[in-house]
Amino acid sequence: MKKQHQYLTRTIWTGNRGEGTKTYRAYDRSYEIQIENKPTIKGSSDPAFLGDPTCHNPEEQLVAALSSCHLLWYLHLCATEGIVVTDYKDEARGTMEENEEGSGQFTNVTLRPEVTIEKKEHIEKAYSLHKKAHDFCFIARSVNFPVGCEPIIKTG
Repeated sequence: MKKQHQYLTRTIWTGNRGEGTKTYRAYDRSYEIQIENKPTIKGSSDPAFLGDPTCHNPEEQLVAALSSCHLLWYLHLCATEGIVVTDYKDEARGTMEENEEGSGQFTNVTLRPEVTIEKKEHIEKAYSLHKKAHDFCFIARSVNFPVGCEPIIKTG
């Protein structure tokens, strides 16, 4: 039997300056994401869309979700294969294109994990596990655009 998981979040718009959305520039794009027993995430739209540059925006959060999902699967697979990871950093980048009428969509995300493992003889296997991590990542499996991975693996 397949397990089903539910995720509950609460998003609250906090940008009403007193006039609501009377005009396009009359309101802030600020919001909060609340998840029970976790710190509140302060969000806004991208600064290109009148957002607060000090807050997280949905586009960054999508790229971060892909990056962190890949990380968690990769670490799991390395642990089960006996590969000891001692450091992992990812500089992920996503591209979103706007359409003329104002809509838009992501066209791709590229993960660039830099991984340090203990043993040189595990490098080839460590590279191969990135493909498997991608195949298992819940978020990558759920998006309709390509998610690439350009890993660098070293020993240290």
